[in-house]
Amino acid sequence: MQSVPERTRVYDLVLAGFCGLLLISNVGATKLIGFGSELVVNGFQLLPIIVDGGVFLFPLTYILGDVIAEVYGLKRANRAIFVGFALAGLASLTFWIIDLSPAAADWPIADAWHQVLGFVPRIVVASLLAYLAGQLLNAFILVRIKQRWGEGRLWARLLTSTVVGEFVDTLIFCLISYGWLGAIFGGDSIPAATLLNYILVGWIYKVLIEIVLLPLTYRIIALVRRHEDAG
Repeated sequence: MQSVPERTRVYDLVLAGFCGLLLISNVGATKLIGFGSELVVNGFQLLPIIVDGGVFLFPLTYILGDVIAEVYGLKRANRAIFVGFALAGLASLTFWIIDLSPAAADWPIADAWHQVLGFVPRIVVASLLAYLAGQLLNAFILVRIKQRWGEGRLWARLLTSTVVGEFVDTLIFCLISYGWLGAIFGGDSIPAATLLNYILVGWIYKVLIEIVLLPLTYRIIALVRRHEDAG
């Protein structure tokens, strides 16, 4: 099995990209997006397809998470995950403090800012818990399969870890942020059919992104390894 590099020449760059994508996605996730006109078949809502704004960049955090776990091992992968967790928590705390601060009297979009970036406990809790559970599980599975199978079958490690990690991540986030688990934080829940659509579409989409970008993931892993080996 290929050893974990002791020196890390580009780990900080991968970590910065990982955390940046996470923070952008968390802000984007405050908006629910619906694609298509309403279509319900046998009680199941097929359309509109329901996603949140995090769907565009968040899958890339799993790709970079895979790169970190594959190249640097579980210890540094967990470090990256907890750094991301701390920054996401700091961002939420900062938005909360800003939201509590009085707006200037002539600032016209105070209410709009509050609606988009105001501290919403169920969204914050959902995002942090889902991220932590999904990413830790993703890294753990990828590294454990590598320890059992060795260096071969990278595609199997990447897809297995993503399928499980993304499912747990999506399930936790959806149930707390817009589902019945979030009721303990107050606010309304979306209808069950819409929630099921939201969970399944989000999970399948993220897995498909991983499959489509698998060749890119291979190249990034090879590139990072080459730079580390050169050190």
